[in-house]
Amino acid sequence: MSRRQQDALSRTALGVFRLNGQFLAVAEKLAEPAGLTAAWWQVLGAVVHEPLSVSGIARAMGITRQSVQRIADLLVRDGLAAYEPNPAHRRAKLFTPTEAGRAAMHRIVPGHAELAARLMRELGGQEAFDETVRVLERLSRAVEAVESQDPPR
Repeated sequence: MSRRQQDALSRTALGVFRLNGQFLAVAEKLAEPAGLTAAWWQVLGAVVHEPLSVSGIARAMGITRQSVQRIADLLVRDGLAAYEPNPAHRRAKLFTPTEAGRAAMHRIVPGHAELAARLMRELGGQEAFDETVRVLERLSRAVEAVESQDPPR
């Protein structure tokens, strides 16, 4: 690996780590009026369109099943979500938001829409925003592909 490649990887990683922290901070602010945390919002958001197993949520989000399980149990405890029977798997229940969970998610929509509009303007328009999304998705797919190969020696 050349020095230039190493520098590019380091700058990319540091940029993504910083961006992750920035998004988590913004997500906490957006979720707070709904009585949620960023993590709770993330887990509820994964099942807002269709129920998933805890393992399915973890795979979709790229985090551990144990982390999702802990949050899912808290959401169920607080009446924001429920476990349902899973016809495809007797032991792995499906996780789904309750009406209270959907209402909490709905309270986030205005702030989320405002943030999206502000980011779009800051990036220079919708095309630039769309390109940013494409680049991040491409980077994620590339990391996934490299990660699935044999580790470097």
